[in-house]
Amino acid sequence: MSDHVYKILELTGSSATSIEDAVANAIAKAARTVRRMQWFQVLETRGHIADGHVSHWQVTVKVGFTLEE
Repeated sequence: MSDHVYKILELTGSSATSIEDAVANAIAKAARTVRRMQWFQVLETRGHIADGHVSHWQVTVKVGFTLEE
């Protein structure tokens, strides 16, 4: 097993549906250009309220990926 070195990105995803969808949207978008993503950590969760109800979620995550050899 080789030693790994990780790079960390900070992303913010959003969704009108759920926190989970906001995380998934951020990771899916990053996956289009970032290879070898390995893990994520939720840093912050925010939301927008409209007419007394949650109308939008916004989640900031750290995403770690391994650097290529």
